[in-house]
Amino acid sequence: MGKRALVIAIVGVLLLAVGLPGLIDRLTHGMLNVGWSTPVPWAMWLAFYIYFIGLSAGAFLISSLVYVFGMKQFERIGRLALFTALVSLLTALLFVWLDLGHMERFFFVFIHPGFTSPLAWIVWLYTLYLILLTAEIWFVMRPSFVRGAEGTSPKARLYRALTLGVRDLSPKALERDRKVVRVLATIGIPLAIAFHGGTGTVFAVTVARAYWYTGLFPIMFLVSALASGGALLTAVVAFLVPNGLGEHKEEVVALGRFLVLLLFVDFLMEIAEILVSLYGTVPAHFIPIQEQLFGPNWWIFWILGMGMGLVGPMLILTFPGRKSALWTGIAALLATIGFIGIRWNIVLPGFAVEELPGIGRSFMEPHWVYRFYSPTWTEWGVTLFCIGAGALILALGFWLLPLRAEEARA
Repeated sequence: MGKRALVIAIVGVLLLAVGLPGLIDRLTHGMLNVGWSTPVPWAMWLAFYIYFIGLSAGAFLISSLVYVFGMKQFERIGRLALFTALVSLLTALLFVWLDLGHMERFFFVFIHPGFTSPLAWIVWLYTLYLILLTAEIWFVMRPSFVRGAEGTSPKARLYRALTLGVRDLSPKALERDRKVVRVLATIGIPLAIAFHGGTGTVFAVTVARAYWYTGLFPIMFLVSALASGGALLTAVVAFLVPNGLGEHKEEVVALGRFLVLLLFVDFLMEIAEILVSLYGTVPAHFIPIQEQLFGPNWWIFWILGMGMGLVGPMLILTFPGRKSALWTGIAALLATIGFIGIRWNIVLPGFAVEELPGIGRSFMEPHWVYRFYSPTWTEWGVTLFCIGAGALILALGFWLLPLRAEEARA
């Protein structure tokens, strides 16, 4: 394992250890020690769920540049893009699973489906996407598994198992693999668009929350997915791949040029949404925007979202990052972190307005309280545990899998 991947593994283990008490509390006491209430049912875990889903969709769509459109300049990082998408998806599903009131009932959506529910649609789409993504990774890496299966080392034994008995490396077999990968990647493009647009649709069809009730939300989700997924992939290539700033300089800089365009489009959409809502001064739209800009969590919008997520990376990529892989990687890392703020401001401000005026004063019930939301230690613990699990899976992938096209042997 490379030194940097080893650092990620250590960080992942530490996050798992720190977050474990929160996870135990969640599993033993349910939602007793969370900071949200009945009027605010979606909070921190949902914000991180849509954040990691966006990372996955974005990384996968960038991989399609290689496997569908044949862009040779990104060929060496195609496998890494697919694996990054898989890790992000698994992390997102872990978040949303732990957010369920009855986690043991997650399979009910398959045996008791609600065909008119957007939530059911996206669960089915996630399942198809997970199967497709796993299959595509296997077909892409199968030749490397076969070549690396020789010997008696633990990795060679793992590779022999991962070949699933398909050991043919003839030109005909390799050409067949490439065709299958292209078909899977082509199917995956509308699938990734559908499931992440569907995630935005879950918000957009919520009529009682005017802040979300707009046809722009699914499009904003897709643009943010491409931007955040591209930022994550760029940062991973720059700082985790061995000699990423040297050997992969061209890929990093090229991804940076692609990233600055995506960030700019996302910036325009964010500004348009804010200006229209402020101009209209309709309370259901105006108050959530005012909450973002000037509320207790103003810094999430100005510093984390706009500063680190959009404006700062755009300036870096436009000037020092135009030719520098290091500056491009720094900008991508800032954007990856900053998009947490953008996702946060999708979820939480939507609850700043009561569905019916005065409803918060109509019930004498502890959980029916409109108050400033602040995550509890249980929520922070679960969040750190999930992120640590994702980091550890990513590091193990660098150690065990041939994530670079040139890695052919164990």
